[in-house]
Amino acid sequence: MEKQTRQMKLGINGLGRIGKLSLWHHIAQRSFSGITINLGREAGLGLQDIAAYIEKDSSYGRLSTYLYGRNAGRLIEELNEEQGTMLIDGISVKILRKNRNPKDISWSSEGVNLVVDTTGVFSDPTAQPDNPKGALRGHLEGGATKVVLSAPFKIKDKALSMPEDAVTMVMGINEDVYDSSKHNVISAASCTTTCLAYMVKPLLDHFGVSRILTASMMTVHATTGSQVVLDRMPDAKAKDLRKNRSILNNIILTTTGAAKALSLVIPEMKKIGFIAESVRVPTTTGSLIVLVVTMQDENPENPINRTRINDIYKAASEGAMKDRLVFTEQQNVSSDIIGLPEAACVIEATENHTRTAFIEVDPALACAGIEKAGITCSKIKIPITQVVIYGWYDNELGSYTNMLGDLICMVADSMV
Repeated sequence: MEKQTRQMKLGINGLGRIGKLSLWHHIAQRSFSGITINLGREAGLGLQDIAAYIEKDSSYGRLSTYLYGRNAGRLIEELNEEQGTMLIDGISVKILRKNRNPKDISWSSEGVNLVVDTTGVFSDPTAQPDNPKGALRGHLEGGATKVVLSAPFKIKDKALSMPEDAVTMVMGINEDVYDSSKHNVISAASCTTTCLAYMVKPLLDHFGVSRILTASMMTVHATTGSQVVLDRMPDAKAKDLRKNRSILNNIILTTTGAAKALSLVIPEMKKIGFIAESVRVPTTTGSLIVLVVTMQDENPENPINRTRINDIYKAASEGAMKDRLVFTEQQNVSSDIIGLPEAACVIEATENHTRTAFIEVDPALACAGIEKAGITCSKIKIPITQVVIYGWYDNELGSYTNMLGDLICMVADSMV
């Protein structure tokens, strides 16, 4: 089926990893009739060097090969240095190289109503447009009607709450909360939260929130642009010295906001004790979540087992989450899932496993109040099952950028 191009322009602020790959995605999907990218500065010797940066990628190869295979020629042509324009596979792309502060970007004069901010710099939905350091809402001041953030919201002033016009969404999980008449500032969460949501939702739908006692996750995450190639001196007052160590040589402990962001996407998670941790490893893309869930079992004689867990994910991948949740019984390594189209999460079924045991609860703690009612309570044994689930995700193009692209298109369609 031929793709239908929307007769509107998309604005992209930033041309880093997600900005560049979002451009690739929307060129491939032919989502918009034109794309305006705010780079906010000069780069190289001019537009020719910017085009070369867009065309080639160390993780995914050439744009032409990505679109049409090995026999494709170069697809970037008609470069106009003065106007900052080029054609990419027939789609008009304009590069703005003047302003970095969102409020100063001339979206209105460019005819852009929808902007995705991929810089990772402007993440506070409460920051006002006139903030001297720039703000996400500055895009609205510059003429955009709606702005999508390719990162989780981070409110710096803890006394402030989430604005009513702001919402966090993961496509296929909670896009039904979107109100086009109300929500103008939208977060697409993060790559890790996106994958995690697809790992958690099938369990909640099957067992219910009351059965899940605790959960924890560890993401083994590829390096990002915020890390350094070689060791360097930390900035003044820096607290985490590991951020200044070479990613080429180390596994580095770090933090993740996935647990907090997940509760915005799946509110039921607020009722479950949840811990999220992260380590960075020396790969360019392709990451893994190890999810550990502890739940109260319902039948000690026939406890929850690996087959039942895998059946839950297989059913989800063939049903409501089809084309976004991938269930596989193959043995994968991280490079196998790089660039996998529209796979928010790839469940590694061969490695999922469970263990069930009886937990003896201290009667002095568990029976308080019960004995007062005349009920004898000497020992309590509760069957507990621990479930370990493995989920792969391409934290750049294959998982996150494709899901972000779907969200952008949904918002665009709501604006017509």
